[in-house]
Amino acid sequence: MKFKILLILVICNFSLLFAQGSGNPGSVSGKVIDNTSKQPLPYVNVSIFENDKIITGGITQENGSFNIKNLALKPYKIEIQFIGYKKIIKNITLSEADKNINLNSIFLEEDAVQLNTVEIVKERSTIEQKIDRKIVNVGKDLIASGNTASEIMNNIPTVSIDPQTKELSLRGNSNVRVLIDGKPSNIDAAQLLQQIPSSSIKQVELITNPSAKYNPEGMSGIINIILHKNANEGFNGSINSGVTFGITPKVNSALNLNYKVGKVNFYTNYGFNHGINANNGFIDSFRPTLENEQDFEFRNKNTSHLVKFGIDYYINDKNTLSFYTNQNIVDGSGRGLTVVDYLNAGQPDSRQLFDSRNDNFTQTYDMVYKHDFDKKGETIDFQTNFSNTKGPEYTDFNLGQINPTSTTLTSNDINRVTNSLQVNIDYVNPLSETVKLEIGAESRIQRITNNFDENINEASVGYNRDGNSNFEFKRQIHSFYTNIGKQWNKWSAQVGVRIENYDIDADFENVITSSNPSENINDKSNVKDHIFTAYPSLFFNYKASEKNSFNFNYSRRVDRPGIGQISPIREWTTPLVESRGNPALEPQFTNSFEVNYTRTTKIGSITTGAFYRQISDEISRVIYKNPDNPNQDILSYDNFDDNHAFGIEASANLKFYSWWSANLSADSYFKTVRGTVQNANTGDQERAEVDVTVFNARMNHNFTATKKLRFNLFAMYRGRDLSLQFDRSPMYRVDLGSTYTILKGKGSITARFNDIFETMNFAFDGSIPYRQTGAFYWESQTFYIGFNYMFGGGKNKELQRKQRDANETQGSGGMM
Repeated sequence: MKFKILLILVICNFSLLFAQGSGNPGSVSGKVIDNTSKQPLPYVNVSIFENDKIITGGITQENGSFNIKNLALKPYKIEIQFIGYKKIIKNITLSEADKNINLNSIFLEEDAVQLNTVEIVKERSTIEQKIDRKIVNVGKDLIASGNTASEIMNNIPTVSIDPQTKELSLRGNSNVRVLIDGKPSNIDAAQLLQQIPSSSIKQVELITNPSAKYNPEGMSGIINIILHKNANEGFNGSINSGVTFGITPKVNSALNLNYKVGKVNFYTNYGFNHGINANNGFIDSFRPTLENEQDFEFRNKNTSHLVKFGIDYYINDKNTLSFYTNQNIVDGSGRGLTVVDYLNAGQPDSRQLFDSRNDNFTQTYDMVYKHDFDKKGETIDFQTNFSNTKGPEYTDFNLGQINPTSTTLTSNDINRVTNSLQVNIDYVNPLSETVKLEIGAESRIQRITNNFDENINEASVGYNRDGNSNFEFKRQIHSFYTNIGKQWNKWSAQVGVRIENYDIDADFENVITSSNPSENINDKSNVKDHIFTAYPSLFFNYKASEKNSFNFNYSRRVDRPGIGQISPIREWTTPLVESRGNPALEPQFTNSFEVNYTRTTKIGSITTGAFYRQISDEISRVIYKNPDNPNQDILSYDNFDDNHAFGIEASANLKFYSWWSANLSADSYFKTVRGTVQNANTGDQERAEVDVTVFNARMNHNFTATKKLRFNLFAMYRGRDLSLQFDRSPMYRVDLGSTYTILKGKGSITARFNDIFETMNFAFDGSIPYRQTGAFYWESQTFYIGFNYMFGGGKNKELQRKQRDANETQGSGGMM
């Protein structure tokens, strides 16, 4: 039912756009009201029929009113329809004597039959292009493509997940900020996306050039993941459960519940994720005198629980108080084996075993108070958000030389605690029908403590070394922003600025006690930084016609080094490479320009765009020799000179026939990669750069066989990528799935075969600082079977709340 109404609405909107250019003199208006509460109903569908054929239409505004213009002078049938209400049909006749008909108040009555069902997840994902963002409405086709948010992100235009590191990138850049329901999280993005069940996701917003209202962090923009919640009367919800069969089975389940009674709305989500992931790979290195073959095997088991509970209290028509908490518990363990086989008989071969255990517990508490003034659209929001993350990790390493035999035992004990507090206030005031003012202030306070204990023991030579490193990182960011938007004729514009005061204070202490006195260390250091700066933003939108619109925007962004990039404490290690941060790392700043064009056709919409980024003090990777181990390199970070990047992209949301629709996208990025590499001949570190062109493409087709049976075909291609050290080979995948509706439309069964041809693997060929080739493999070819069931009933009478939710995550963006 909801799908049919949505389809009618789309047809009505296109017809309305066409009709508005016709210059016809007639119009019909009115106001739709709930017959029980006597409150106006926004977003009600109004359709205009001529000889039983829809010719135009529209939806009601926030106050329930509608006004459909440009109608020819003739008889019409008007159909007023909304989910949960009985349909109303009225007949009118426009004439020279009565060109403008006002239907006055139209009262809709509840429909008891329609109250028995609730729609939570659409069958097909759709893409909407807004003035300042692209919105992906997640349907069952995307949910079926993977258990977690990480697995479905590769199916979203311009977004990529590195198959090995799980690092997220937008438009080919990993400097992207991830929000959940518009709020930040302490959890690393790569880890967070693996913990959110795909069935819990309602929308994904791609904000490639955020306005001054948003924090300026992330060079490539913001990815905002919106989870399911609703405000339906009574009790309702959904349950999703699925199993993915690969080398080992993996279980993913989610439960969404909602209960609305009187002035109080309760909602909760629970997600469970459990499975073992197996990976393997090899690297063949042709390093002079140290030629070797490395083989890797990894096996990681993770169990995660994600719980969200929230309450909305509607104090009265003008005041709303909301509270929610997220509780995220992760229990993980891993085992791995690295074997290094040197081709030089004089160099002893080695093998390293590791066994790790890690727990992660994050708790977030959020409270929002909203007040609506008497003036329509004038609001003030106050929000406070606190989160705490504890992430202990314990790892044992067993590094042994095969011939001659020797063993070094190493244990690492890491304890990290992160506390974050965010307080913000936002005020919106429509100064007129075409001008809107937004102002706000925000304070963020963060404190991270990281303790690292290490013990190295080599019994054969009586060697023992104990180390303790403590790193405390404190950051405060206080900001104020203002936006003003105006609309005139075919133009709309928004200009804004965000002013920020940024302070960090970091203390590092490193104490080493060794059986070799020359290795004893007692070192302390401190890093401080203070930056006061402004981040302007500018948006222009020009609607040339009903089918053509152009958008231009600019913003200044910043990438502040994260704890992993500045902490001098070791992050991970292998016999040949160790990763650690750089406390002296500075923020990098980016000026980002973007232009987009959207064309509306009879079968859907097509959006094309181009962007350019000018980057100062770019943060990039560096490699240098470990002073304590001549056979090992240190992988870290440093600031480089100015850089630039630009790209083009296109996406389309098309419906070719009633039984066939598709989402298509392609993008190409041009960037300069800079870094530090070692000269294989001299051993010196040299800065190098390379120009890179990357091409990606995706397509997602949906086929309707019957009312109950649907098929989905997905394919993606990631083109060749080039870095300073290696050339990554292209990769692609093809998935095939189907969904069958059961239980009178309340349930569905989904099956999906991922990576049919088993072509998704990471392969590379490098020549700097010496020749290396290799590949890594993971469980890309899998079979998924899942079940979804929706229960309960209720009519959504609190649409104002839904609009409030949309404003929280989609807020800012002009007068459109």
